[in-house]
This record gives sequence, C-alpha cells and structure tokens, in this order.
Amino acid sequence: MTSPIRSVLADVQEAQGAGFLEDGGWTWVTTFGDAEAEYEAVRSTVAIWDVYALQKWDVTGPDARAAIQRTFANDLGTATVGQVKYGPFVDESALMYDDGTVYKHADDHYWVMTNGADYGDRLAAAAPGLDFTAVNRTLEMPVISVQGPDSRTLVQSLTDTDISGLRYFRFLPEQITVAGVQAWILRTGFSGELGFELIPAADDAVTLWTTLRDNGATQIGLDAIEMVRIEAGLIIAAVDYQPGETSPFDLSLDKTIATASDADFLGKDALAAVAAAPPNRFKTLRITGDEVPEYGAEVRRGDEVVGVVTSPAATPRFGVIGLAVLRADVADNGGKLEVALGDGTVPAIVDDLSIHDPEKRKPRS
Repeated sequence: MTSPIRSVLADVQEAQGAGFLEDGGWTWVTTFGDAEAEYEAVRSTVAIWDVYALQKWDVTGPDARAAIQRTFANDLGTATVGQVKYGPFVDESALMYDDGTVYKHADDHYWVMTNGADYGDRLAAAAPGLDFTAVNRTLEMPVISVQGPDSRTLVQSLTDTDISGLRYFRFLPEQITVAGVQAWILRTGFSGELGFELIPAADDAVTLWTTLRDNGATQIGLDAIEMVRIEAGLIIAAVDYQPGETSPFDLSLDKTIATASDADFLGKDALAAVAAAPPNRFKTLRITGDEVPEYGAEVRRGDEVVGVVTSPAATPRFGVIGLAVLRADVADNGGKLEVALGDGTVPAIVDDLSIHDPEKRKPRS
C-alpha cells in the first residue's frame, strides 16, 4: 500500500499538536486541538490553513487558453492578466467532473487548480491537436491560506509590497517578498472571509508558516474549515457532488456557466437548454434541534423526497445547518421542509446559500 503524501509543513504542524487524517492519498490536518477556537479565528481575527494537496497545473503554449476552455464552463475569453476565474469543469455529458480556479499569467500561460489529480489526462483527451503543455506542479507549490478579517493587516506587515489594491479573485503575476521569502500572492480563499493565499517555494514553506503563526495567525485544520465553508456555501468534490454525476446547475453555479458567451466547452448546448429554468437549486437549510443529520440525508415535503443534504454541520454562529440540493419548486427562502434524522425527520427552513454572508461582501472587502 502506498503511503499518503505528507505536506512539507507536516513536521512543524505535528510539533504544534496537530491531528491528521488521510484522504485521497494525502494527509490533512484535522485540528490543532480546539476546532471552535480555530473557527473563531477565521471569523474574528486571522488563521492559516495548509492546502498542500490542492492540485496545481502549469499550462503553457499557444493554445493554452483554448485547451483549458474545452472543459471549463466559465468564459476565459474575458480574463485579464492577474485575474482568477472560478467554475465547474464539465464533460461531454454536461456533468461536473471537478471544480476549481484558473489564473491568467499571459495569453500563453495559465495556472489551473483542481481537486482531482486526473485533470491532466482529461485535458489531453478533451483538446487533441492543440499546442499546449500541462505540468502538475503540486509538490513544488505549497499553498498557505491566510484567512480572516485581519489577514490583510498581517500579510501587509510582513511585506514591503503594497497589497491594499489587490482585489478579490486577482493575483500578482510576479512574486513578492513576504516574511523574507519569495512568494506568489493570490486574493482567494475557502472561508467566506477576507483572505489571501501565499505560494512560496517548497523549501521556504516552513519559514513562511512559522512567521505567520508567530505574528498572530491561528493554525487551523479541516474541522474548522468544514464549519466555515458550509456557512459560506462552498462546495467540496465527492461530498456536495459526485464527479461525473452532477449538473453544475444543481449546485447553483449559474454565474460561472458561460452558455451565452463564445466560449467553446463540452456540454455547452445541453447546459444552455436548462439554463433558464434549472430543475434543482443549491441552498442552505436551517435545521431544528441540536442533532446533525448524516451527509446524504433525504429532504422531504410530507411524504415526498424533494432533495438531499450534501453537507451538514453544527456551527457556533448558526447552530445546525446543511447545504442541500433541492428541487427548484421547493427552494424559495422561508420554505418549510423536513430532513431525515434517525428514524424520523426534523423541521428545516430554506435559507440563502451563503448563510454567513449572502452578498459575499466580506471576501470582497
């Protein structure tokens, strides 16, 4: 059996009391001992999260954009240098096989960040005859996510580069010096808060992580991330959708599906056919009581099954909630439904997808 891949930060994290789990062939930190305190740091001050296992692809060549576009449903034709685009990656059946971000360095140079390690193979299969090269740079590009209301203040204190003008879903195309090491800086994250992601060289990751920690950032793991990302309505592959089985419209990714553009991607006509009236919507449910339903719990209206809870959680600010794929006719805010729990059901109320910040003002701040 192949051993899971450990982050370049694993040793220093272990020394700080981190717990670990294995998922998909990688080790992830679960918590440093107090998940609720870690959650509170994201929401109130500043936290750091190790995203080493995120798959990072360096795509270059004259046809780089066209190749990426073949399975990416958002429109890369409007992207400018230094811009990040998020969206679903789709197959010929118009179903999602992944979701992720595309970073434009130049007309012939992009980064693509995905969940799955099979993206390179899928890209090659979808873009035969195009002139491009895709290289997986995951092991040499550790990502340290700095998230929370104080994230800009912390990062700015460690660099002479003025980052005040770096907008949401933008990045600087050139490296800067942070805490004495060279790093890429991205205005992205997975928390629903103001945040940045830093990519140093693998050999510099421990120095950067330790400096951020020693200057006030709280180290966090998946237990805290699960709470904040569910509050923010953010999805995880193989949890909120099964690759190759789910339409991106089922996850309310409408704004990232460019059916009205000139973008040439697989499944575009099939997606356009349902764009005006998608059959399902992705929403948050406020669930009565203190017990958390199971992942995959049925959502019902009377005796009728009308949806599924994909990601449930109990969070300090909102109590028991769950992300859910719901039939469109029952997905209006305020709708009363029931969620399967044990041998019965509990009442639930339909609410905004991002219950924490419906307008996403905090990450844009």
